[in-house]
Amino acid sequence: MSSPSSPSPQAIPSRTRGILALSLPLILSFWFRSLVQWIDAVYASKLDGLGDASIAAIGLSAPFEFLMIACWVGSSNALTSLLSTAMERREDERVQQVLRTTRRLITGLGALFMAIAIGIWFLADHVGLEPDVAQQFKIYGTVLIAGYSVTIFWSVIPDSIVKAHHDMKTTMWAGIASTVLNVVLNTYFVFGLEWGIFGIALASVLAKFGGLAYGIYRARILEAARLATLDAPVLGTYSNPSWTLVRLAVPASIAFVLMALEGFAFNGILAKQENSADLLAAWTLLDRTARFLIMPVIAIGVATLPLIARLAGQHNLERIRHELRDGLRYATGFALLVATPLALLLGPLIVTKLIDSPAAAEIARGGMLMIPIGILLGVPLFLMRPAFEGLQEPRPGLKLSVLRSLVLSVPLGWTGFKVAPYIGLEPLQGLLLGGALASGITSRIALVWMRQTLAARFGTNSAPTTPPAVQ
Repeated sequence: MSSPSSPSPQAIPSRTRGILALSLPLILSFWFRSLVQWIDAVYASKLDGLGDASIAAIGLSAPFEFLMIACWVGSSNALTSLLSTAMERREDERVQQVLRTTRRLITGLGALFMAIAIGIWFLADHVGLEPDVAQQFKIYGTVLIAGYSVTIFWSVIPDSIVKAHHDMKTTMWAGIASTVLNVVLNTYFVFGLEWGIFGIALASVLAKFGGLAYGIYRARILEAARLATLDAPVLGTYSNPSWTLVRLAVPASIAFVLMALEGFAFNGILAKQENSADLLAAWTLLDRTARFLIMPVIAIGVATLPLIARLAGQHNLERIRHELRDGLRYATGFALLVATPLALLLGPLIVTKLIDSPAAAEIARGGMLMIPIGILLGVPLFLMRPAFEGLQEPRPGLKLSVLRSLVLSVPLGWTGFKVAPYIGLEPLQGLLLGGALASGITSRIALVWMRQTLAARFGTNSAPTTPPAVQ
């Protein structure tokens, strides 16, 4: 929201770093953070007699974890967008106002997920799972979600502050600190204390405190420096700060909530099959692989949000067009040149090392072939959605998420699961291919929508150009 005393476009120098410079630290950070999921799976595979059951339990917990991340992303994206624009315009009263509002929001979210963790403990034995899987899920899911309800949400504020300052290196080092601490604690809890799946979950929870502490430290330094040099701050507050925050947070959260619901739906499909244990173990490994490989694409999208928000505050319209085009090129290049070789060459080796059941391993190896397709087709969607949020236009991202998850992904995934055997594919390959097709359709619509949005707001010459790889 602009202010009458905001500086004119000509008064603001074009000093903002580009998408690649902002993305590189985030790519490292997100890769290290996603290693936590691999770390849990690796240590779970070492539990005698319970390896596959423990990996399946981690997969069953993933939608709940993803639901939590959904709320985190929505809160963080909204706060980052508002902070970036307000800081660029020197509107310090609004900065302090949205920080206070966010503290109340994350307190409520923490209480909600603590209740969900308690529900997992009491309901895990009553949802039709095999006994070993149910017991491991009960322990892992309860400890992980209860612990994360404290650590994850309180990282929203420091994480958003450092991103608004475009200090992506802090996010990188926080991710590295959490990952290293996770390895150390997992080793001690699993092999030293022999705490099994409980130790794996507890290590993941405690490791988050390392990154949280560093994020708080850096956020305080950056804010102190900003306030020390703040001259002639622009006065004014939001008339309804809660609504201002929520109108941006909810659509971003719903996007990830819907992806979590996809996980619940796909888990439900697989859990009802005769070979459910093998399918769930294979699905967990494939899900972890896909999330790990798509992290650089998501990182570029995350960097896009504060960048577009700041450029919008500068009224630097040509730079918005340029950065969106570059973001698409970098993300597409990564999907083709890095994600695809890793999935096809290293994926089968990982399957052999982590899965005990020959049937589950065979299913997982076949599914690896579908992962690069899903990443490539999803690139525009993962970049355009945060770009809309950076422009403080939440509705397009919400509608795109509803289209992908509710209208396309689950129906196409289910159809692919059923049709796959008739076209020479494994059922799980068909499920993955259906999800990839949903991403591709939604990505194309997202690109067209962004062009129209930029043309309507900034003029017909401000629309991003689709790179050849995604045309």
